Amino acid sequence: MSRLRVLLFGANGFVGGHVRAALAADARVAGLTSPPRDRLDLVADDLGAVTALVREVRPDVVVNCTGRLCGTGYDLVQANTLVTARLIEAVATAVPGARLVRLGSAAEYGVIAHGVGVAEDHPCAPVGEYGVTHLAATRLLELAAAAGRVDGTTLRVCNPVGAGLHRENLLGRAAILIRDALAGATGRVTLGPLTACRDFVDVRDVASAVLAAVTAPDPGAGVVNIGSGRAVTARSAVRRLAEAAGYTGAIVEQGAGPAHSAGVDWIRADIGRAEAVLGWVPTHELEESVKAIWVALEAGDR
Repeated sequence: MSRLRVLLFGANGFVGGHVRAALAADARVAGLTSPPRDRLDLVADDLGAVTALVREVRPDVVVNCTGRLCGTGYDLVQANTLVTARLIEAVATAVPGARLVRLGSAAEYGVIAHGVGVAEDHPCAPVGEYGVTHLAATRLLELAAAAGRVDGTTLRVCNPVGAGLHRENLLGRAAILIRDALAGATGRVTLGPLTACRDFVDVRDVASAVLAAVTAPDPGAGVVNIGSGRAVTARSAVRRLAEAAGYTGAIVEQGAGPAHSAGVDWIRADIGRAEAVLGWVPTHELEESVKAIWVALEAGDR
């Protein structure tokens, strides 16, 4: 394969920062452009501005790591669905047939029966606005790819965790609360219910999956699950984080859980397609991931 020019959006975000590092370190990537938000804002700027940038860079591959986890339905549609529609039009106009890789979400599936490893062909019935907006974006990209307008791949990511995790995510929020408890600011850690089973995947593994989707000669599938292939309870994940931090105090479960995952108490991805079409398998264990969360938080406090 010839070396690739890649245009990456969201390089300053949690996942995007790790993706940028993975792409920059790979010899198959000849050029990597990551425009800052003051150069182009995918939500605020219009289609003409996005198309002009894509035409200027003329990438072989466009990668979108932007998105929004929380907010109103309008906010989520803007950030997750309309951004995807804008990128499809820009790529199809400026570099027809170029590859467009976007990060989707396992929330697109909705409620899954306990014990089931959900595969990409499982019917999708998201239960919240977040999942709905991602599913709409996934379908738009599938339709554009079927029409030959772009070479589209959605990586349907489970729960990414690791260094730099935002407090909107369970383990990011738990890390901050544990830090405060250890500092004596609070007497305990209080979180919502922790009974749900989640597929936590290390953000470094997500980044390597993006690299695989960028460099694969032909991904051969419009949607590819990216997860660890294992389900653990949120309670177990928080406990492992507490152990990494040396916190032995109380962890209290009360109140409501996050709206974007309400009603979904099990997710485990079947990641067979990722190995088959991308040659990708996860390589990091959850213990490594939660330790990375804690080490990065401590380093940021110094």
